[in-house]
Amino acid sequence: MEATQFLAIQTETYKLGFIGAGKMAESIAKGAAQSGFLPAPRISTSIHSNPARRVAFESFGVKVLPQNRNVVEESDVVIFSVKPQVVRDVVLELRPLLTKDKLLVSIAAGTKLKDLQEWAGHSRFIRVVPNTPSAVGEAASVMCLGGAATDEKLFDAIVGLSGSGPAYIYLAIEALADGGVAAGLPRELAMGLASQTGSAFMASKTGKHPGQLKDDVASPGGTTIAGIHELEKGGFRGTLMNAVIAAAKRSRELSQS
Repeated sequence: MEATQFLAIQTETYKLGFIGAGKMAESIAKGAAQSGFLPAPRISTSIHSNPARRVAFESFGVKVLPQNRNVVEESDVVIFSVKPQVVRDVVLELRPLLTKDKLLVSIAAGTKLKDLQEWAGHSRFIRVVPNTPSAVGEAASVMCLGGAATDEKLFDAIVGLSGSGPAYIYLAIEALADGGVAAGLPRELAMGLASQTGSAFMASKTGKHPGQLKDDVASPGGTTIAGIHELEKGGFRGTLMNAVIAAAKRSRELSQS
């Protein structure tokens, strides 16, 4: 692919479009709009069949256009947020509109940059692995730039950990809340307490190893170490490790299909 001089995107005026209106697209759009990073009227998507998705996007001011082609025509930055099984067909269908003045972004799991660039016909593509905490401005996103990109070997593992990881944490929160109910707490109170343990924030902000943070909570012969003992008997850590490995494996499978 020959070298090309691309025009710079005007950060003060650019428009952002989503091809695919699922939960991840909603999280990114909502985070951008509600943080003030990008005004909602400069964001658009297209929804063909599900009225609930239209309501979700319009609830925070995003424009919903009739067709994907309208989104591309209106946008300076186009994010492909469709399922990996259909991203090829979608990019190829829109290829005539994917001119080199547009910055293209893919968040489709397991879809490699070399393929995305080939389908689009140019290398102005970025591959990103985001996660749903984008909606509240707390996302972990990893990206690889088209053209200059030489190494995506870590992306499948990133999908397994960072991309899929929030679901594992939500499952743990739900289980903790169920435990609180089993111990006698009202459901609403149990869910609120489980959701506000603050553990991920502590690990991120203190710089302490999570093992040290765990030790800070677990006093000798106390309640916490009794609970940790039960988790260890159930293979808690090994199960989480296996979940990340399984998701990474599935990402690799998607890239080869």
